[in-house]
Amino acid sequence: MEERIKNLIDYCQGVLRKENGKVLYERYLKDIQTITPMDLIHIENEQLKMGNKPEELLTVVDKLINVFYKYLKEFAMEAPTEGTFLYYLMEENKEFTEKLHTFKMVVKEREWDTYKEKTLVFLNEMMEYEEHLLKIENILFPMLEKKKDRFNGMQIMWALHDQVRKKLKKLHAHIEKDRLGTEEINMEMGLLYFQLFGLVQKQELILFPAAKETLSAEEFSDMHYQSREYGFPYIEKPKHFTKPEKEGKMNEDPTDNHQILHLETGSLSMDQIKSMLDVLPLDMTLVDEKDQVVYFSRPKERIFPRSPAIIGRNVRNCHPPQSVHVVEDILEAFKNNEKEQASFWIQRNSQFILIQYVALRDDEGKYAGTLEISQEVSQIRALEGERRLLQWMDEK
Repeated sequence: MEERIKNLIDYCQGVLRKENGKVLYERYLKDIQTITPMDLIHIENEQLKMGNKPEELLTVVDKLINVFYKYLKEFAMEAPTEGTFLYYLMEENKEFTEKLHTFKMVVKEREWDTYKEKTLVFLNEMMEYEEHLLKIENILFPMLEKKKDRFNGMQIMWALHDQVRKKLKKLHAHIEKDRLGTEEINMEMGLLYFQLFGLVQKQELILFPAAKETLSAEEFSDMHYQSREYGFPYIEKPKHFTKPEKEGKMNEDPTDNHQILHLETGSLSMDQIKSMLDVLPLDMTLVDEKDQVVYFSRPKERIFPRSPAIIGRNVRNCHPPQSVHVVEDILEAFKNNEKEQASFWIQRNSQFILIQYVALRDDEGKYAGTLEISQEVSQIRALEGERRLLQWMDEK
C-alpha cells in the first residue's frame, strides 16, 4: 500500500477518534491535497477491513468530504454521453436537486398555514428517489465490486441510503400525525435537506467518477439495459434499451435451451425449466456454497428488486450493512447442519411478505448453497372455507 494512502487512512482514523482537527490537517495536508475519488473509496474500504462499522464511519463522512472537497472537485468527470446509464442517473439528480432548491424557497417564505401540506407533498416527492437509489445498489454497486475489492467500501454509501430512508419515513409519519410543531418541522427539514443534498454530492464527487474510471462502455450499456425494470424518478423513462448480445445465452451453442435434463421424477428442457421457475409466484435467489449469487427468478410480480449485475456477487453485499450479521448467522447455521430453514415475515403497505431461507444439500447431506424464497401471502392468509376444482367450471 502506498505511503500516501496509509497517511490518509491515519488522518481519517484521527478524525474518527476526535483528535485535534487543525493539528491533523496540518500534519497530513500534503497527502490530503493528492486525494482522488478512487483513493477515498480505497480508504473507506481499508477502514472497514480494520473493523470499523459503516454506521461508525458515517459519523465523520461529512467532515471528511468538507476537507477533501476542493481536491476531489479537481477530478470532476466530463458529462456522460446522452442515453447512457450514468447520464440518466445524473439527469435524475439534476431534477432532484431542483426540487430541493424549490422547497428551500418554501421554507424561506414562512407561509405556515400551508407549510404542513407542502412539506408532506415534498416528502412524497423525495421518496420517489428510492428508484434511483435501488439502481445504484442493485446494478452499479455489484458491477463495481466485481472489478475491484476496494468497492466493498460502498457499504458505507448504502448505510447512508438507509439512514435517509428511515429519516424520510419517520418525518413523514410525525408530520402527518401532527406530532411536531412548525419550528420542529423546520429544524428537521433543514437537517434532511443537507442529508439529501449530500447524497447527490457524494455520488457525483466520488461514486460516478470512480465508476467511469473503472467500467467500460459495454458494461455501462449492459447496466442501462438492466435499468429498464426500474423507475426513472423525475424524468421521462427512456424509450430504448438495447439488449446485450450475451443476455439470455446459456453458452455459444444455440441448441442448449432445447437440451433435456433427465431427473428421477421426469425430464425437462431448459426452456421448460426457465418458464416453470419464472411462472411461480415466488421471488427466488440462489446462493452457492461459496456464498455467491448464482441465480434469481423473474416472476411477473417482483417483491424485491434484482438485476443480472448481482450474479457472482457475495451475498453479504446484497443486504444493507445493518442486517449482514444476521445473514452470516443463517449461513453459518446451515453450513454447520444446525438449521435447515429460517423464516421471517414483514408487512409493506397492504402486502404481507413471507421470506424463507432454505439450506440446499447434495445426496450425501453436504451443504450446497441457500435458496431465498419470498412470497406475497396476503391473499393466502385471507382464504376461508374451500374452493374445489369443479367450481372452476361453474365460474367460467
